[in-house]
Amino acid sequence: MRHLAGVHAWVLACIADPHGSDARGERPPKEWDELLPWWDERRAELRAAFDRGPDTPAQMMFGFYAPNLASWARRQAHEVAVHRLDAELAAGAEPATFDAAFAADGVDEALTMIIHRRRGGWSDVEASGAVLVHAEDARQLWSLTLTPGEPPTLGERAEPDATLSGDADAVYKRLWRRPATVSITGDASLLDPLETP
Repeated sequence: MRHLAGVHAWVLACIADPHGSDARGERPPKEWDELLPWWDERRAELRAAFDRGPDTPAQMMFGFYAPNLASWARRQAHEVAVHRLDAELAAGAEPATFDAAFAADGVDEALTMIIHRRRGGWSDVEASGAVLVHAEDARQLWSLTLTPGEPPTLGERAEPDATLSGDADAVYKRLWRRPATVSITGDASLLDPLETP
């Protein structure tokens, strides 16, 4: 909860200073009784900020995203969705099942994040081959080509050496390393470098 509260505060700082380059949000309180109302306030402020319109400029630290509110709305939707799963799993509750269109968008975003923001970069990765990611119920395919020492390329479908498939919800969760039932065929080791940041 502190993480999400802090992220929301950071995004609000990015919105408040759209042409800056190093936004820093307020730090959330440490005590639980203070944290929840503080987070609720930041969340309400963020929702109100998104009402300014998708093209409204905002600082964006991820270079593969346009610097505007539409990008932050998408990023925050998936940030909150993944951490919702964490809260549900920690509470022993049944994890949410996400709508196929939303989950497929999350798959697309996760793959983009993996390519551009892999921990430690790609220089030490030796994997080589083609990986097909298939969100079956959304009828969407992503083809990644891995080349040693370079970020994967996402593009036209190639003959896969490994395939990750399942409902969009399951594929989305698997890419974010949350429990999911998916099908993996071919050289499963090619999926090892494809871990979300």
